[in-house]
Amino acid sequence: MQYRGVPVGPVGLRSMRFSEADRILHLYTRERGRIGAIAKGVRKTKSRFGARLEPLSHAELMLHEGSGELHTVTGVELVHSHRAAREQPYRLGIGLIGAEAMLRLFAEPEPNARAFEALTRFLDLVDEAPAGERDGAALDPLALSFQLKLLWLSGYLPHVNTCVECGAGDLVGYSPRAGGAVCREHAGGSFRLSAEGLAGVERLLSSPLADAGDAGLGERARCDALTVVTSSYEEHGGFRLRTLAPATGRP
Repeated sequence: MQYRGVPVGPVGLRSMRFSEADRILHLYTRERGRIGAIAKGVRKTKSRFGARLEPLSHAELMLHEGSGELHTVTGVELVHSHRAAREQPYRLGIGLIGAEAMLRLFAEPEPNARAFEALTRFLDLVDEAPAGERDGAALDPLALSFQLKLLWLSGYLPHVNTCVECGAGDLVGYSPRAGGAVCREHAGGSFRLSAEGLAGVERLLSSPLADAGDAGLGERARCDALTVVTSSYEEHGGFRLRTLAPATGRP
């Protein structure tokens, strides 16, 4: 992407139809944070840009910076298509969860280089993820690890080592309002989580994204980690991810 001669390369988070032939793009950049753009005519059969502007794609864009919030795409050159992620349903499910989490947690035009680097690393790993059933993508360790790291980078690091209220070590649950694990004495209003789940969250937070699959999380631990993620979204951001709705049973 280029703003007044300064090249930057965004990752596509979402693409929406607009009018008969255009698309509205939600993009995340290293230099500007999240921005919006309109790609005119990309839904036409002869469009040169359409296939290069799919969600999850990493591209160099030329933009015309208008007076409104949306900039106009005038040129596209792919950096990485992440085609492997988009063409296998399970990988696509993981990728879309990560993209929506990025979209909701980093919604402002404020740069966060660490978040951008985490996003590009995440998408590289999604390309390499083993194939599976798309319905299980929400419990994939890579999807969980990335969301936990985004919570951390956005200022909502879950505290799971000791009770967030008193420092005790006998943990029985997780309080999204307090932002961490709680002991029995302070468990009122918390979600009951297993010791395995709390330990799993700690391993995912302390390990590189590439090691998420080696964290050894069982299904109970993965479900507990998902509870920490979704309850944190609701408490601190007031939102739910549509891409996680099938796993949580919520609309």
